[in-house]
Amino acid sequence: MKTFYAVLANSLAAALTNTFVWFAVTFWVYLETKSVLATSVMAGVYLATVAISGFFLGSIVDRYRKKTSMMLSASVTLALYMLALIIYISTPEAVFKNDSSINLWLFITLCLFGAITGNIRTIALSTVVTILIEEDKRDKANGMVGTANGVSFLIASIFSGLVIGYLGVLWMMVLAVGLSVLVILHLLTISIPEREVVQSEPHTQRVDIRGTIAAVGMVPGLFGLIFFNTFNNFLGGVFMSLMDAYGLSLVSVQAWGILWGVLSLGFIVGGLVVAKRGLGKMPLKTLFISNILMWVICMVFPIQSSIILLGIGMFVYLCLIPVVEATEQTILQKVIPPERQGRVFGFAQSIEQAASPITAFMIGPIAKFVFIPFMTTGAGVRLIGSWFGTGTARGLALLFVVTGIVGLVVTLIAMQSAAYRKLSLVYKKPAPDFDPSDVPVREEAR
Repeated sequence: MKTFYAVLANSLAAALTNTFVWFAVTFWVYLETKSVLATSVMAGVYLATVAISGFFLGSIVDRYRKKTSMMLSASVTLALYMLALIIYISTPEAVFKNDSSINLWLFITLCLFGAITGNIRTIALSTVVTILIEEDKRDKANGMVGTANGVSFLIASIFSGLVIGYLGVLWMMVLAVGLSVLVILHLLTISIPEREVVQSEPHTQRVDIRGTIAAVGMVPGLFGLIFFNTFNNFLGGVFMSLMDAYGLSLVSVQAWGILWGVLSLGFIVGGLVVAKRGLGKMPLKTLFISNILMWVICMVFPIQSSIILLGIGMFVYLCLIPVVEATEQTILQKVIPPERQGRVFGFAQSIEQAASPITAFMIGPIAKFVFIPFMTTGAGVRLIGSWFGTGTARGLALLFVVTGIVGLVVTLIAMQSAAYRKLSLVYKKPAPDFDPSDVPVREEAR
């Protein structure tokens, strides 16, 4: 447990840095360009990169020792942030006010890939739980991971808004580089005990999608779970694309950053509840109930233009995220062999995140050309404007409501599916045997 806590603390610091950078860059771009379309594209590119990279990053985690994978992640992130800092210093400030500026998007891209590289660590951390924690305690360990994510989200949310509001993007990047250096230095002091033969399969030298699909297919209902979470990430795509624009229409950037810092306590609360109580005897039921609540929240908080409604809704929503994430992680850790867990976690991440960039790329234009006009000069003003409100922010709010209605209907239908029943039964049984003898054994060089 001492080693697990050390790895968790290091991962917390790395996640804090990457979240801080991406939040701050998103705030800064919107304030500089005043373009909802720009932030929507940023969200779409971010989520698309996460979706594509999962296949590759999972293979890296399975091929190398976990500490090596984490060190690679931290080193590449540091290099990319340093390049982004150089680009910012060498570019006139006025250039960044143009949302079609090449230098602006080069800066965004370097920050993006710096943050994305941190996903190697996210995948590796899930496999470290398998290595270090006994099976009957993994759900609680996953709850602790959720709590750590909440802490990093909270701190990053507060300081991203404050730093951009009071110090500017230059000091933001300086802080990011400094924190990245500290993460590497601390990681050097940690030793993760692993088997001498780290990987018995040669497929980790490439992206082994076929073998990964076979491993997932061994578990009845697991594909159903992955595809259900894929659909639910449409909600994540809507939030990532439009939430900042909606929130910044209600409060200042400083207040918005502080508010998200406070709301991030929801991550911590949800993670602590899972760490204390686990996921219960029927974790899939807990998962679906949590999703139902999320969609209802998406329908309720935009009813009126109120920062209080938004705050309450987002707090409950964030409390539920660690529950949802811990459920999937715990199931995969139990039913997937350790030698394939990196690839399966990466595969699940890629498939599930594939929905979000599609939503993010679509939702910006939909909001700008359909919902916003509908609630500013269109029929929506006459039909519901008297009680719902009018204007740009109310167009975004209506889009949230419609998203929630669709999500709720799909979730209720999924609860009646055969995949749901099969996976509930599988989780109660011992993990299926996996025989890797059909492939040559390869011992990793010291």
